Amino acid sequence: MTLLEYYHGIYAHDCLGLTLSGCQVTSTEEILPNTIFLDIWLPAARAAPGGILLWKVSDSLIFKNDLQHQFAGLLSYDCSHLTVQGNVANYCSGWGFHLFETSDCLFEANYADFCCRYEPRGPRLGHMGADAAGFLIVHRSCRNVFRGNFARLVGDGFFLAGLTPSFEPVGCDENLFESNDGSYSPNIAFEATFSRGNIYRDNYANHCNYGFWHGFSREHIIENNQIIGNRQAGIAVENGFGFRVRGNTFQHNGHGVLLWSKCIPGFAQAVPENDTSYDWAIEQNTFVGNNKAIRIIANQDHGIRPLKPSGEWGYPSPAPHDHTIRENLIEDNRIGIELSGVERTILAENTFRHNVETDVKEF
Repeated sequence: MTLLEYYHGIYAHDCLGLTLSGCQVTSTEEILPNTIFLDIWLPAARAAPGGILLWKVSDSLIFKNDLQHQFAGLLSYDCSHLTVQGNVANYCSGWGFHLFETSDCLFEANYADFCCRYEPRGPRLGHMGADAAGFLIVHRSCRNVFRGNFARLVGDGFFLAGLTPSFEPVGCDENLFESNDGSYSPNIAFEATFSRGNIYRDNYANHCNYGFWHGFSREHIIENNQIIGNRQAGIAVENGFGFRVRGNTFQHNGHGVLLWSKCIPGFAQAVPENDTSYDWAIEQNTFVGNNKAIRIIANQDHGIRPLKPSGEWGYPSPAPHDHTIRENLIEDNRIGIELSGVERTILAENTFRHNVETDVKEF
């Protein structure tokens, strides 16, 4: 079946046991590219256009559909127990796959490459990405499995957000991301903010601005991923706690792991437990050829510059504390480990080789 030039090509509401297979849906209504920064919080009644819209659909199969060349491929609202396999949603100007309060689903072997847009901000300035994403995961989308998917050269690869613009916590928790590729984003391969208990294993997060950005999240596991050539950092987290980072390969990043603290009043009220960076285990990773392998620092803007006295980018917070850095290979970096304003950091059984300036710098 081929469908062209509708607002939604296929619309399914309040369904059980639905199968959509072998459909080609394209050229649905567009939000003009190169115009606006996207609103990722639209409710189902105001959903963006796209190839397939599922609303309150459960126990259903979405299999090998062609959803390319439109604003969005698949949008799901209030869905559960979907199996989404082998679909192609490349070249969408918004989102390849969109989840809103969609939980307990499997997304496997799907493609959402080249999903990107540009928001002009003057004659020569603008934002590349503008919240376009291969996979957009928002508003209490939990316990999903994302395995073997591709979201390359997109605004953000896998974009998970757990706090609304009105500072309502709507965490997307306990999702598993395994063997996916989110490389070559101008922004972030795997973004996950204000959420808990997500697992990232055996993924590719290469040649982006950031490989992983997980601000104000907690208890994530990031293990056995390939994290190479990211401009700012392989892993960047502000005010995150309870993370386990192990067995990853960090090569030729601006920073391998970049952790910092600051206080933003609205965020502090929404997630008071995320008052600083604490209780991290960074173990058995390989850091080779990075500018700085690991940096943990207090009271920073984006982890790289001090906060302004005006509070424009936040206010001082408690010192980062109780980090353990153990059994890592730290080799051929400019600086191995850099610490500033931290408390109770444990360094144990790391191997340092040929770091250019120093192995450990504290100030």
